[in-house]
Amino acid sequence: MKQHGFYWVNPFFVRNRISLRARNFDSERLKVNDKLGNPINISVILVWKVKETYKAAFDVDVYENFVRVQTDAAVRKLANMYAYDSFDDAQEEITLRSGMEEVNDNMEKEVSERLQIAGIEVLEARIGYLAYAPEIASAMLKRQQATAIVAARMKIVEGAVWMVEEAINQLKSRNIIELDDDKKAAMVSNLLTVLCADKDAAPVINTGTLNH
Repeated sequence: MKQHGFYWVNPFFVRNRISLRARNFDSERLKVNDKLGNPINISVILVWKVKETYKAAFDVDVYENFVRVQTDAAVRKLANMYAYDSFDDAQEEITLRSGMEEVNDNMEKEVSERLQIAGIEVLEARIGYLAYAPEIASAMLKRQQATAIVAARMKIVEGAVWMVEEAINQLKSRNIIELDDDKKAAMVSNLLTVLCADKDAAPVINTGTLNH
């Protein structure tokens, strides 16, 4: 009964109590393959409650088990739809790691559709744990580090080229020195070496002319 008051009931009826309170469900960490076939460990946190007691009692066997099984199935399906991470920034692909908000929204919709048959209302569904499986975690970490290093190097080279161009243009516009093609090439090579090197450059003082 959802309303207060006194009611006459048949004493021979079997009563089945179903709580209408919100409940938390933290699924087990499942090992599944993402869109690219990489094994990952993932779990979901679900907040749910019984909305229609008739369906929960008669349309499914044990609705608590139904919630658990259908949630695990939804997690597996969702993991197969997205890659864990993208190593190409130009693709701008939604992944499990970067597109958490969209992934959680799709997770909530998927679980809600599966639990409607049992009269279950999903209040919230979100990924609680996400990581590469242990057998590939080390290799993927190295790949992420290499991608970050390459991206950083590209930024450094891009900035160095701009600085070299500015240096040559200012020398030319202020008539400080006239540089032929060979001298420009040598200057560009030296500046790029200094600006792009990992370590501090060791200066060499030229006490002669520019041609020596």
